[in-house]
Amino acid sequence: MNRVVITGMGVVSPVGNTREAFWNSLVAGRSGIRAVDFVDERTASRIAGIAEDVIPDNVPSKEVKRQGRFILFALEAANQAWNQAGLDINTEDPYRCGALVGTGIGGVQDIEENALRLHEGGPRRVSPLLMVKGLSNMAAGAVAIHFGLQGPNACIVTACATGAQSIAAAANTIRLGQADVMLTGGTEATIIPYGLAAFSAMRALSTRNDTPEKASRPFDRDRDGFVLSEGAGILVLESEAHARQRGAVILAELAGSAETCDAYHPVAPRPDGSGAAAAMRLALRQAGIPPEKVDYCNAHGTSTKLNDAAESLAFLEVFGPAPPPVSSTKSMIGHLLGAAGAVEAVACVLTIRYNTIHPNINYDTPDPECPVNVVANTAREAKVDIAVSNSLGFGGHNATLVFKRYE
Repeated sequence: MNRVVITGMGVVSPVGNTREAFWNSLVAGRSGIRAVDFVDERTASRIAGIAEDVIPDNVPSKEVKRQGRFILFALEAANQAWNQAGLDINTEDPYRCGALVGTGIGGVQDIEENALRLHEGGPRRVSPLLMVKGLSNMAAGAVAIHFGLQGPNACIVTACATGAQSIAAAANTIRLGQADVMLTGGTEATIIPYGLAAFSAMRALSTRNDTPEKASRPFDRDRDGFVLSEGAGILVLESEAHARQRGAVILAELAGSAETCDAYHPVAPRPDGSGAAAAMRLALRQAGIPPEKVDYCNAHGTSTKLNDAAESLAFLEVFGPAPPPVSSTKSMIGHLLGAAGAVEAVACVLTIRYNTIHPNINYDTPDPECPVNVVANTAREAKVDIAVSNSLGFGGHNATLVFKRYE
């Protein structure tokens, strides 16, 4: 099968809308979590990771107005990735180039806005663009239209595992010889009253409203829930042969991936972490990499009691009593839901590129239920040739990606 390599990356996040700003913030341990002032004060969680507004290059202002926020995020991240890869659709077979961009919830912002319009003013107030802005697959469609990608095109929706599963599916498309180039990842824009109220009602969110920068604290004993965030991560994946033939700079190899399902509970993981452990083992097996060769794990690490404890057990099951260094990007940027796995994939590749592991901030009090090797509060220089990234979603979805230094 074709080897799959990464030649471009783009990111929109609460700590920066470029690769450089994103990475510098992570290494410095800067939190992007802030208080929000547009929600009802009765909402339990009034903090979030908000990305700056973006206007993607080469997208006319008229077209920008026709796109939902989550679509604009995807277009911006895709632009960054495409430009870094140095691709030109005019020199490619467009039917060999595709897009696979997922989202957990899609255009919920526009759905909420138009539901209010319907309630207050009747059906004539509903925008004719609602379906264009709101349907989950429209990010993948918009990316394909923008770049002229006429090959495989799809949208995966698997809650918090969406970004990782999208990347895995795109890689498999290349491995099977169905495409040479895939733009892939995840995007999300859910920081609205509806989103915060809904997750607050589940008691899933942190309520550290007075100290938002301290709210996301994966694996810390005093964690009290995740922080809702937004953004996008997009990778350019290519077959190794295609990338080498055109002289592309190869950033890393996507050596393996796997997905499993807990088949246990709508929102809670299996307490023993067995589903997540199985995904890691299968992904490493596909990559042909033994567990002892892994240099770093980017944890799903949501900062919820159940997730962090179960994922810790998964690490111990796969790697034994001395697991590799672990940190959670979510400690600084919060939980980007359907975009999380894709943004964290960008973080993993940058970890390999710079031989630096970003910290897991707000790790003040170790939790006996989470006996993992946390990179606490300060970045660590280390040779990283193999990085594993986990994404564990509502519905029991588990996804693991294995990244490898390309040589």
